[in-house]
Amino acid sequence: MRTTMSSLFLTVVLLGLGPAVSAAPAAAPHDLTSGNPAAIVDLSTPEGLRLVSGTWKYSDARVVPADNRAAGADLRPSGKPVKTLDVVPHAGAAGFDDSGWQTAGNLEQRRGNGKLSFGWYRLQFTVPERIGSVSTRGATFVFEVVVDDYAEVWLDGRLPAVLGQTGGGVVKGFNAPNRVALRDVTPGQQVQIAVFAINGPISVGPSNFLWIRSATLEVHPPVVDTNSYGNVVRLDPAINDIVPANARIEKLADGFQFLEGPVWHPDGYLLFSDPNANNIYRWSPEGEVSIYRAKSGYKGTNIGEYHQPGSNGLTLDSEGRLTINEHGNRRVTRLEKTGALTVLADRYGGKRLNSPNDLVYRSDGALYFTDPPFGLPRAFDDPAKELPYSGVFCLKDGRLRLVSTDLTGPNGLAFSPDERFLYVDDWDVQRKIVMRYQVAPDCTLSHGEVFFDMTSAPGEEALDGMKVDQRGNLYVSGPGGVWVISAAGKHLGTIQVEQLPANMAWGDADGRALYFAARSALYRIRLDVAGVKPPLVAGR
Repeated sequence: MRTTMSSLFLTVVLLGLGPAVSAAPAAAPHDLTSGNPAAIVDLSTPEGLRLVSGTWKYSDARVVPADNRAAGADLRPSGKPVKTLDVVPHAGAAGFDDSGWQTAGNLEQRRGNGKLSFGWYRLQFTVPERIGSVSTRGATFVFEVVVDDYAEVWLDGRLPAVLGQTGGGVVKGFNAPNRVALRDVTPGQQVQIAVFAINGPISVGPSNFLWIRSATLEVHPPVVDTNSYGNVVRLDPAINDIVPANARIEKLADGFQFLEGPVWHPDGYLLFSDPNANNIYRWSPEGEVSIYRAKSGYKGTNIGEYHQPGSNGLTLDSEGRLTINEHGNRRVTRLEKTGALTVLADRYGGKRLNSPNDLVYRSDGALYFTDPPFGLPRAFDDPAKELPYSGVFCLKDGRLRLVSTDLTGPNGLAFSPDERFLYVDDWDVQRKIVMRYQVAPDCTLSHGEVFFDMTSAPGEEALDGMKVDQRGNLYVSGPGGVWVISAAGKHLGTIQVEQLPANMAWGDADGRALYFAARSALYRIRLDVAGVKPPLVAGR
């Protein structure tokens, strides 16, 4: 879809520090980036450590010679044997034996030998029944540490790290706070935290030393946001088997320009595009939003002419690699595990694609995508447009096939659960239709028919993103909301979100959460039926 929105605004509220325990006013719903804790434990004081039966340990770390392999043709360590360096000990593991380490009673004590130096702080504590007047049962504990100069934080033996992450477990910045969350804690629960301290700036080799400026534990009691950012129009009793009576539409993040193309990653986070801002973002269940890939669709000198130069549709292939529709670059690419970018398709018949919009993989690896010109500065009238049609394409075994030119603005597309049919909808205010095609193994489409027609629905909104659940119901972004249409073509109801979604993604571990990329905000609703997610290999 083609539009413009207001400028990006993401707010991060840094919570203040307090004494061993400090009370806070009653909190609104909160996550890692906003809201007030009900209590703060100062882990740098004996009083604070007693509250959680905590103990700090410390050990210097050192650089040692190590063996490795050079980068091979696959950009992985598969080449010839080489010598390199490593840091020991590897003390992040939850079961690491630190019994021989010294107790770190004073966190402000200067440690290490300056210059290029490293050290490990390890903290073990027990979740008490209460902290002050605050019950800890079901609470979220947020551990925040400020190391002079950089930190990496391991929580119970894990250091989660994803592309584009800033902070959390990985280095946040020079003397910046690192924050990690432990959700739904239980009294008596044992927690181990390992903080790897790094002297910096690393390229300067300063004469100062390692020390902890601040270490706190925030207690956030469970809070339920009872607001619903939209409603469900129920037109047929069958909708009640899909959308529970108490379903709420949650707002997860706000302040973007125009959201598109979400996809749930099996490692437990959501990726989504903002084509206006030229970024791919990552949202985590802890409420953190970070830039996953900047300049996600275009870097040209004439970028000011574009409304939507960035990436649009996103999906995952069977190996979990992110596949990206790049508007400004007019191509489909795949982000490899090495960080390299592989161009999958950018031309057909020697002519450049328009601006690939949405995409979906079949279980055999065939990639279907739509190619309207909405990403070009002047859309259909753009002088750079080379193809005389807006096509649906299929890429299989390295060959790109044009499989349909039936629609003016082919947009969203999705397979039926058994992959016998491909649904494609049309962004055309004069013809708001969903087409259904029979699909052959060689990619070709046949027996195209209008599966559902909502042209009579008022408004200037046409059809955008589309998803299918495991029962074959379609979820189509159309006039007024997301239309839920049965496999038999009956309109069961409409999910009306506060802002009109451009596209959707099935997420969470059970696949029953439907995430909405809707204009300037990200939303979610929990359903009673699971969706059809990208066909990943077993174990992903």
